[in-house]
Amino acid sequence: MGFFIVFLFFALMFLGMPVAFAIGISGFVFFVTDPMMPMSIAVQKVASMSQSFPLLAVPFFVLAGHLMNESGITNRLFRFSYVAVGWMAGGLAQVAIVLATLMGGVSGSAVADAAMEARILGPTMVEKGYGKGYSAAAIAVGSLITATIPPSIGLILYGYVGNVSIGRLFLAGIIPGLMMMAALMTCAYIIAKKRNYVVANTEKPTLKTLGSAMWGAKWALLFPVALVIAIRGGVFTPSEVGSMAVVYAIIVGFLLHRELNAEKVIRAFRHAVSDVGLIMIIILLSGMVGHAIIFNQVPQAISTWMLAGLSNPTLIVAVILLFLVISGCFVEATVLVLLLAPIFVPIVTKLGVDPVHFGILMMSIVTLGGMTPPVGVAMFAVCSLMDVKVEDYAVAAVPFLFTIFAVIGVLLFSPGLVLWLPNMAFGP
Repeated sequence: MGFFIVFLFFALMFLGMPVAFAIGISGFVFFVTDPMMPMSIAVQKVASMSQSFPLLAVPFFVLAGHLMNESGITNRLFRFSYVAVGWMAGGLAQVAIVLATLMGGVSGSAVADAAMEARILGPTMVEKGYGKGYSAAAIAVGSLITATIPPSIGLILYGYVGNVSIGRLFLAGIIPGLMMMAALMTCAYIIAKKRNYVVANTEKPTLKTLGSAMWGAKWALLFPVALVIAIRGGVFTPSEVGSMAVVYAIIVGFLLHRELNAEKVIRAFRHAVSDVGLIMIIILLSGMVGHAIIFNQVPQAISTWMLAGLSNPTLIVAVILLFLVISGCFVEATVLVLLLAPIFVPIVTKLGVDPVHFGILMMSIVTLGGMTPPVGVAMFAVCSLMDVKVEDYAVAAVPFLFTIFAVIGVLLFSPGLVLWLPNMAFGP
């Protein structure tokens, strides 16, 4: 029955049904068709999914991201990125990648970052002679970094459903995020050199101009640092840091940047309510499907099927990641985390793999699905905003995607790179 629920879910998704309803209907069918399962348990599972203190971090960080966008932080980060790397070959593509890294400490959403950059940078890149596919690929794949750098909404959800320390996950995402930034910048540079793309700013920045741009973005650059210090110092839990982020955004917007007003606050709340509503209905309805999967022992069946004949933990994780790559091409990252993290975290933990290490790998892989055909949300958002054909994007994205796969391969075989910061801060 568990496999039927999974099949029904994917069938509904294939027919174009919204994710939340596909999940809800699949879970509802399980309770209707199983005489041993009263409907009261379904209601309890939906309600119990909302009864989580760590889950409070999601709406707080979503709201903080929108408030920071309205408070002028995004524009200041863009100016800093432009001054810092705009002079390189493929300058605007470099700006997009660095901006995605900096925005990771603000928005926590890859799709939101990709859409924002497509509006700000997309038209200028095309106007300056950059290929449309190249421009869209640099923006969309670069936004993957946003899902790794704290405070990533995906890492919060993974920590919540997998019972993994969110504080450790936040710290673990920093080095992989910076590695992705460096690798994608190198890829963008090589392609731009071959195609002779226009350099956005031909003069290298002086220490004075770079310092001036950094000073202008100081409150944005300070936030992720303050976030990590607050969690490590035990001043706040991840949920409490989310509320602190909202207060921080309001103080910066009203008192320091003086760009926030009542109208912008209302707009930020409106966007946040829409985003949180979408995320929460998926989380709540996933409770029924999660119970059906566990009740029917689907994790045990999948682990037996996938891992038959394998004994090396690294190879087993590689097989799981391959499965996630394929799944991520068809299913949104949030759904995969909510449905698959409870299945795979116990498996990898039993193998001796650190769930924090696996969490970074899993989030990177499933989020990457949003940048790939056939149903990548970030891909479609960027292509529609920039009027780029999906086939042009797909061809141009290949070297960027291979670059990310190479980084994930390095992280898979070098867990110390992922775990160094959390182990140094919290202990092994």
